[in-house]
Amino acid sequence: MDKQIDAQVPVKVPLVTQPMGFWGSLQASRRNILSIIPQIAVKQPMVSGRTGRRWHMVMDPGANRRILLENLDNYPKSLVTKNLLKPAIGESLFIAEGAHWRWQRRAAAPVFSHRNVMNLAPVMSAAAERSVARIAQAGPRAVDFLAEMVTVTFDVISDVTFSGDRAFDRDGVHKAIDAYISEAGKISLFDLLGMPDWVPRPGRAFGAGGVVEMKRVADTAIEARAERTQDGVPDLLDLLLAGEDPETKRKMSVSELRDNLLTFIVAGHETTALTLAWSLYLMAFDPEVQERARDEVLSVVNGVATGEDVAKLPFIRQIVDEALRLYPPAGMVSRTARGPDELCGREIRRGDTVILPIYALHRNELLWDAPDAFRPDRWAGTKPDRYSYLPFGDGPRICIGASFAIQEAVIILATLLANFRFHAVKGRDPEPVMILTLRPQGGVWLEAEPL
Repeated sequence: MDKQIDAQVPVKVPLVTQPMGFWGSLQASRRNILSIIPQIAVKQPMVSGRTGRRWHMVMDPGANRRILLENLDNYPKSLVTKNLLKPAIGESLFIAEGAHWRWQRRAAAPVFSHRNVMNLAPVMSAAAERSVARIAQAGPRAVDFLAEMVTVTFDVISDVTFSGDRAFDRDGVHKAIDAYISEAGKISLFDLLGMPDWVPRPGRAFGAGGVVEMKRVADTAIEARAERTQDGVPDLLDLLLAGEDPETKRKMSVSELRDNLLTFIVAGHETTALTLAWSLYLMAFDPEVQERARDEVLSVVNGVATGEDVAKLPFIRQIVDEALRLYPPAGMVSRTARGPDELCGREIRRGDTVILPIYALHRNELLWDAPDAFRPDRWAGTKPDRYSYLPFGDGPRICIGASFAIQEAVIILATLLANFRFHAVKGRDPEPVMILTLRPQGGVWLEAEPL
């Protein structure tokens, strides 16, 4: 494919051009884990090395298919990933392996059926309408749209999870999640060395209070719900309480319910908020794309987008897809090889760390034309190989809430475009930094001009 030539491109992560060594990699990863990706990773299908242990970064769609589908059981989530997240979400769907994961997945799958996701669309529309009111009230000044998108998506996830229960301490959970995310993502040397869970992690203890509070609030809400009948459209908690594995008839215990609820709450609002914030940044970066998107919205939406509008907004979906390509919330994931294998003709040994640097995969010159450019139209024609685009993962462990997230993003983005024109603030470009997720460090500062 043609290489990109001196085109103006949105902000990106400067990748490594020289070997960093173990200590250099550790220091860089604590600032921005994506900064340890070598520049050569966007030019080759696979890069291997050793930093304390053997590692392989894989950007080849065929090899990704083998890791995520064909030889899935050989590539469980790495110890680093489990150490980062297990204190908060236990053995939930995101972390569990093997049979324990399979029965939970079967029990939870109906929760995110198309019908159930569509039934929750009015909650998304209502939250988007409240966001419009907050932005309008802020007046003619720059607004941090990262903060606003975190607020609106937390609005959605708390309402679709707990239906506005008084037993649910919204502010308490929001603060607890922020506290946990800010600490949990700091890569610890002990994690990289593979030390046991019981060895204390320096700097990780600060997140403990947030974890305890999140679990307390979730347990309280689950116990309160079990004692009463829920009227109207069932929310996520209702659906999980009713869910069972069709093969074993097993239902989730209170602790399993809590761990999975916290997984949906943490992942469900953080990742969608980031997708929306980056989408707004990109549309302010390219006003022509923004105007074209608004024209589509105004031909369909009457002030506030609905679930029925989503299918009529293909260009908005293309913008969301392109934002997820350029700034995937999970910009890097790692696995640990359980046994020997071969990827791209290269030997994989037991214990090797196998990394899927999604950020580099989505910008690989072998797979994408002008990979650093913002081009929503690349999604209008032939879709890329599914294993070259992995914002939600793939295979049996593809993100269970992907359709929920896409619907939410399109509804909120379309509603905002129906009410405002967004302008970039000079000198306030965000910096893409991944600690736990790929965030726009410094916020996304835009001026919202009412239409």
